Amino acid sequence: MRTLFVMDPLDRLNLAGDSTYMLMREATQRGWPTWWCTPDDLYARDQEGWARAQQVRTVPGAFERGETTDRRLGDFDAVWMRKDPPFDMAYIFATYLLEMAPPHTRVWNRPASLRSHNEKLFALSFPGLCPETLVSRSSARIQAFAAELPDRVVLKPWDGNGGRGVLVTRAGDPNLPAMIELLTGEGRHAILAQRYLPEIKQGDKRILLVDGEPVGALLRVPGEADHRGNLHVGAQARPGELTAGDLAICARIGPSLREKGLLFVGIDVIGGHCTEINVTSPTGIQEINRLGGTRIEALVLDAMERAAR
Repeated sequence: MRTLFVMDPLDRLNLAGDSTYMLMREATQRGWPTWWCTPDDLYARDQEGWARAQQVRTVPGAFERGETTDRRLGDFDAVWMRKDPPFDMAYIFATYLLEMAPPHTRVWNRPASLRSHNEKLFALSFPGLCPETLVSRSSARIQAFAAELPDRVVLKPWDGNGGRGVLVTRAGDPNLPAMIELLTGEGRHAILAQRYLPEIKQGDKRILLVDGEPVGALLRVPGEADHRGNLHVGAQARPGELTAGDLAICARIGPSLREKGLLFVGIDVIGGHCTEINVTSPTGIQEINRLGGTRIEALVLDAMERAAR
């Protein structure tokens, strides 16, 4: 399987925790010729998508880089879009170029689905799974929504990742209007306001799904100094058990993921509620492998091979 990874630059990766690195390492171990490039390296010529790509092999804790050449997307059996957000116009434009791959080249996750299914908003497509949520740029509307809630409210940008810009406040907080001004750019951008789930103190569960089926879970427990369940801001990784409620959520979401060509997805579950469906570059492979003795990267590439056949 000749495979191209569209991703962030190699020198920016934290190889001790990066999931794309694990997929590339598994491809190397299978003897698959592997290349990488950034979204900026994609271009179109006439009716074809192209990439300025570098061949690469993984070695323990590093990469061996080969020749950089211009390649048709049709030269690859599979292309992975693994660029981290922000989900901006540059990201969207990259999905247009990836759609110019010929039918025999499978692109994961499907570019049209990446565009159409925002990670913060996708969960709203499944009534009853999410906590109460408002999407708006209106300060008055957001403040009124906060006043309706029994406890606190979570404010977050719709296009961020890794917990960036996620704030917890409540109605009556004198800082609330300023927080809304800051996150909305004084009303220019919509944000999400969501009911605070106190179960976050027990952890934010990341569940990884491959071809719509759950393959492992990780519990990210916030530290004392930060409310966010994100590992890079101090949350602790603990084994995550897949409960009956978790499996019911996955069973509800899984068929839609398969239909939309979302092969590798991570969902976030807090207190029995699905708060996000991460489709761009879900993480958690290394942590779940260490805690659960799994090899999720192998399951992902197995599913990719089956789809190619």
